[in-house]
Amino acid sequence: MKAARFVYHRATSAAEAVTLLDDYQGSARILAGGQSLLPMLNMRLWRPGALIDINGVEELAQVRVEAGRTVLGALVRYTTIERDPLIAQRLPLLARIVRHIGDRQVRNRGTLGGSLVQADPTGEMPLACLVLGAVVRAVGPHGSREIPVAELYEGSYATVLDPDELVTEIEFPASPQHIAFAERCRRHNDFAVLSVAATGDRGSDGRWSGVRIGLGGVADTPVLATAAAVSLDGTDLSDAAIAEAGRLAREVIDPPTDVRASAEYRTHLVPIDVARVLAQLRTAGASTSKEKTS
Repeated sequence: MKAARFVYHRATSAAEAVTLLDDYQGSARILAGGQSLLPMLNMRLWRPGALIDINGVEELAQVRVEAGRTVLGALVRYTTIERDPLIAQRLPLLARIVRHIGDRQVRNRGTLGGSLVQADPTGEMPLACLVLGAVVRAVGPHGSREIPVAELYEGSYATVLDPDELVTEIEFPASPQHIAFAERCRRHNDFAVLSVAATGDRGSDGRWSGVRIGLGGVADTPVLATAAAVSLDGTDLSDAAIAEAGRLAREVIDPPTDVRASAEYRTHLVPIDVARVLAQLRTAGASTSKEKTS
């Protein structure tokens, strides 16, 4: 099947893209990487009146540091996240997670902003941005606004963005010291059945603080296991503390049943995979501590 007819525009600036979105009154779509958009067009799940191509807007593809925060343009591609030394240094969770997205061809085209707007509840980038406390900047005909990723989603494949708003960049606070991530897929490069990301800081006494745990694929949106994370503050991530966090993580999930897994199976996996990732986090913290003392 081929896409329905649409008008094609190639924007030369973010302002022009917003003007075009406003002109079409909700019937236009932004074309960035196109890795999710084009299949949906070809299956005629979406039939927009126009596509607005923003690939020529260089201002949206920048990576910079601003007042201690790391800012990535919406057009920053997965392959840049994978290879950029600044991102590896300042946002190691992004650099780790991006390797689990698709294949080389997908990562050469897919974009950070496109992933966030797509709002796939199994998506790796929405999960990473949620755990890292990222903020999305969006521009519309009435001005700009900042939206924490924790407030970006209304449900599966649905955001709070207005039809005439364009995501321009994503801002990240300083990264925690240590990160960990794992996901389960039925086969390589498939959509995740379940994914877990965790971050935190380990003190010189071996105690952890600021732990954050995020889960993907277990609800309509990626979710933070806040109570589970709070239970780990001040602990040394002992096996008992990790097991309790895994149990508490079940409180925030509402998993679907789909072609990849049942809700019961996902529920069963949550404490197992949370424990797996937290053990990985503990190992990362202990390894860094040894390096500093050697």
